[in-house]
Amino acid sequence: MLRLNPFFDTQKDVVSSILAKEERANIGVLEPRILSVERDGGVVYSWRGATGTTRIGKYDPHSTENKLLYTFDKQVCVSSCSLNKEETLLAVSLSQSTQGEGRFKPVSKCLTLLIEIHPINNTKVLKAVDCKVKVQFLYPKTCRTTVLESHLLLAAEDGYVDQYHITLTRQEGYRVVMQNPERLSRERVAEDFSWVQWDSDTQRLFYLTAREKHTLKCVQFYPDRNFETVFELPLEMASVTSSVRFVNFGYDHYQDMKDEGLRLEVFTSPTGTMCVCYSHPVHWHRDATYTIAFVHRGCSKTFTVSLEKGSAPANLPVVHPIFIHLDYYIVVYLADHFLHLINCRQQDLLCYSLFLSGADGHIEALGSGREVVSVSGSRLLDVRAGRMYTMELNPDFLLELLSSDRPEAQRLAALHCMLVYLQPNPVIELKIINWISENVMSFDAFDQIQEFILATLYRISYQQCVSLDKLLPYSCVFEKKELPVALTAIPGVKCTPELLCQPIIKGKPKSLQGYWEELQHVLDKMRYFEAVPSPRFRSSLIKEDWDRFQVAMNSEKKKSPRYYRQIEENTKKVLSMVDTWRLDKRVVPLFQEEDQQQRVLVGLMVDKLREHLNRHLSRLGKKKIDLLVVNYAAKLLELVWHLLELMWQKLKLGPWVLCIKQQGSSEEWAMFHVMFRILEATKGLCLPLPPGYSTLLSVLGVRCLPQHTFLQYVDHGLLQLTEPFVSRLMTDLDNSDANEQLKFSILKRLPEHMEQKVSQQLDHPITSACISRDYVRTLLEKNLENTDSVLLDYGKSCFYPDFLPLTYLAKILSNREKQAQNPFEEQENVDVRFVEEMALKQTQIKLGFEVK
Repeated sequence: MLRLNPFFDTQKDVVSSILAKEERANIGVLEPRILSVERDGGVVYSWRGATGTTRIGKYDPHSTENKLLYTFDKQVCVSSCSLNKEETLLAVSLSQSTQGEGRFKPVSKCLTLLIEIHPINNTKVLKAVDCKVKVQFLYPKTCRTTVLESHLLLAAEDGYVDQYHITLTRQEGYRVVMQNPERLSRERVAEDFSWVQWDSDTQRLFYLTAREKHTLKCVQFYPDRNFETVFELPLEMASVTSSVRFVNFGYDHYQDMKDEGLRLEVFTSPTGTMCVCYSHPVHWHRDATYTIAFVHRGCSKTFTVSLEKGSAPANLPVVHPIFIHLDYYIVVYLADHFLHLINCRQQDLLCYSLFLSGADGHIEALGSGREVVSVSGSRLLDVRAGRMYTMELNPDFLLELLSSDRPEAQRLAALHCMLVYLQPNPVIELKIINWISENVMSFDAFDQIQEFILATLYRISYQQCVSLDKLLPYSCVFEKKELPVALTAIPGVKCTPELLCQPIIKGKPKSLQGYWEELQHVLDKMRYFEAVPSPRFRSSLIKEDWDRFQVAMNSEKKKSPRYYRQIEENTKKVLSMVDTWRLDKRVVPLFQEEDQQQRVLVGLMVDKLREHLNRHLSRLGKKKIDLLVVNYAAKLLELVWHLLELMWQKLKLGPWVLCIKQQGSSEEWAMFHVMFRILEATKGLCLPLPPGYSTLLSVLGVRCLPQHTFLQYVDHGLLQLTEPFVSRLMTDLDNSDANEQLKFSILKRLPEHMEQKVSQQLDHPITSACISRDYVRTLLEKNLENTDSVLLDYGKSCFYPDFLPLTYLAKILSNREKQAQNPFEEQENVDVRFVEEMALKQTQIKLGFEVK
């Protein structure tokens, strides 16, 4: 599931390139160990020399070069180490240990040193205490090339953090030394904590206090040497640990590995998300329990996983799940048991998270994982192996999860992950489309085509404006009236949701910058949306108006042009943004005709979505919202077009598909099936399709379906008869009996306004049926004025011009034959015999008789 990319390997990047050249003794006794990873990605490490020395070096991942920083003339135990940004100062915390039984045992004495290394000149003792001390230099982002000041954090196990301000001076043009080492300025940053975490990427310090109840606090450091406590969050949790836990302060190879307390980590992202993850220790005979607090959503979820019970020794050490941050997801990994990929943005349902157990959830490169820790910047450190990895999701494995033998919840989670989280990849996209074409029938839990469309549009729109997160649909599941059980529960996993206390972000809104401004905005949106029912845009908002529009378009009494003006303007904006570059090179003939129904639906969707966003997101402004909405509709049309293009190329179809004379092949049938499923999917969501879609689908339908089946599709509204399709049908097919029957059947199913257009455009005998029918209708309407006619005793309420008994029609025609004039002046006189034949055929079709 997780693809581990080697980032640093002590054997490959240190021993083979530097240490093997400098040491004459056996390389195996050098014991290279990773100490810390700085903000610039540099890895600080130590190794033991053959002559009894301890050396500290730095590996630069950008230049892949190693640099020797400092050498101790004896073997020492480095428990914490940090290098300043200018590489002029080295802070080291040493544990004085005695060697026994072949390993080092920690003792209480700790010595913290501040060393000048450019050049090596002076060493200052910062602390000499009976507790553990961690050191970390700040790495402020600044535009100045020369900075003669460094800032050092010193965190002690006694429960306090101090910041040292170290002023430097340059001597002899190259020597950088401390200006006043005996009087370093110091400030207290935090105190009375039981847990502390350093985030080097964002220069933040999180710590947990427990004076009355557990409260998570955060201190933000700024480039101008200032800092302030900007965040507080009360947490309901058990006791953290008996001793202070340090997170992301490097790795202490000499600390006691036994830890039965609570493990806690905080993850943030620039988009305004914050997740507080903590877990209880896992014993071999108990269940695993871990909690993810989604601060940006105001809730938390506690998961209890039933582990497989088996025989194990009683002294098996307790372990903790590993928490890994992948921006959109939190990974919870317990070696040999499970891997849980938790969606930290869309956590409404469990089906958007992916739970894997057994071999699926195993990461081969990490082994047992007992000495694997998460490092800031989505990296993993394997302490025992001396390796560091960067992580990414494996798209090939996600594709395997789409197979038919997988639970539908897993397939939905994998599909959503590839569409929303992973960056667009043409190869992966083609594989997903192939999967859709091979599984065109909708699943019980979700519609894969609807999911593909909505999730892709959500990713595109979210990248343009993160504020659309809670307003745009990202899945088809929420359109269901009742959610399937398969999407609301994970077998073997119990989920307990709870509400979180409201966090406190200190400082005035105008003074908040960057992440804290975004988090404040996310929290404000969360409170607003909690009070708004169904803030996410739904297709039901369109359907009612769309039904009214359809009735208006098919009726004689249409709305005034003003009723359509705004809708038409919306459609013009959308179509102007559709990527029609090299239109003549596209293989699928879309956007080449006027499709009034789809044009209205496009404009209507834009109107409703704009109204929805203006109601909930007015701060963006009307111009920004209008651009977002129009782009959303344009991307929808392009997405469907792109989907058809890839399918068309896969099936190797060509322009001959548009010829109605020939019968369709198996490839054309497959294309028709996919297009018909797309039609069903979009119709279910009331989404528009590109102009020309209905014409192309009808052409494929008449080529692939039996005639009676095709007509049934039309009668049930599954296929729409368009003017270009009917025109092509009338002109391309000859006048054989079968074709004449099909033409007449199609013509009688057309709405009046389209029937007149087709009749006027075509010079074909079958069009006389339309002319005859209009002639008879006009004739009979005039005859209604004659009250003496015995044949009209039925009254107007019983008069149906489209369904006339043959004897009634024959009597009227015989009485009016001599004096009747053709009402269509531009046409020739109508042959009464032909009119009778057409009326007979029409009557037989109405009565359900077979027409010969």
